[in-house]
Amino acid sequence: MYKTLSDSIIFKGLSESDIKNLLNKINYQIKKYKPKDIVALNGEECNYLIIILKGYVKGEMFDYSGKVIKIEDIHAPMPLAIAFIFGKNNKFPVTVEAVMDTELLIIHKNEFLKLFQSDVRILNNFLNAISNRSQFLSNKIRFLSFTTIKSKFAQYILELAKEDYYIVDLKQTQQQLAELFGVTRPSFARIVGEMQNEGLIKIEKKQVEILNKNALIELIK
Repeated sequence: MYKTLSDSIIFKGLSESDIKNLLNKINYQIKKYKPKDIVALNGEECNYLIIILKGYVKGEMFDYSGKVIKIEDIHAPMPLAIAFIFGKNNKFPVTVEAVMDTELLIIHKNEFLKLFQSDVRILNNFLNAISNRSQFLSNKIRFLSFTTIKSKFAQYILELAKEDYYIVDLKQTQQQLAELFGVTRPSFARIVGEMQNEGLIKIEKKQVEILNKNALIELIK
């Protein structure tokens, strides 16, 4: 556990022995979840620091029609909903579900405050983490503002490619990308096929070659 936590953004810069000594001073829990177990529900109070020790979870939102929008996959040793632990409306913004056998470290926020007082590095790491999280959510909102699957996939590819690269490796499967874009896998596959037929991209396995970058940029304007 301590080795995993030493790789977490919350305990960055602390040795395994440092982490062990700090955790010995507070109360915490370790909980285990099976695939499809619900870790937290959208709107549930978020009073804990939760760090994934093993496995991974996914965050999803549901609209009034029942449509599921996948927000992201969160793997060990990342924390969950750290921007919502403190503040007035400290509730989970998404429903969190275990994807595989998953183990979580759970620390109540009052105990987490004790860690801030014990080691300023943890406080600094936490502030950096929530700042980075705010930037991620801002980018996510901008991404979801694109109305078509084609424009969303174009934005996704261009963000991976940056400015100087025309070949990118997809880190997610078609099913995972379909969930990310809030559509079915066949719908996503059809759009990808159209983009290839139109000469915008070429896909081999999980590698995408950008054939017409200007056309992709036009799709997201």
